[in-house]
Amino acid sequence: MESRTKDLTDEVKNMGRQAKDIATDAAEDLTSRASRAKAAAIESARAAYQVAQERARAGARATDHAIRENPYTSLGIALGVGVLLGFLLKRK
Repeated sequence: MESRTKDLTDEVKNMGRQAKDIATDAAEDLTSRASRAKAAAIESARAAYQVAQERARAGARATDHAIRENPYTSLGIALGVGVLLGFLLKRK
């Protein structure tokens, strides 16, 4: 009887070690996956930022070019927008 109890105790301890090993492996796997996902998200964000920055620069260059090509038209448009905004803001 004592031998059987010892065998069962050893078996339970062994199962506990196996469960701990499985949990440790799963935690390491999840940590690794999370690290890879984080790196991919950072890289994607950097790429999106570069694209947005390039588009903003291109838009600024195009606006600068248009203003230099048509300065009086640009002033007229700016005056019109300013008057319209002033009128709309004053009504409130």
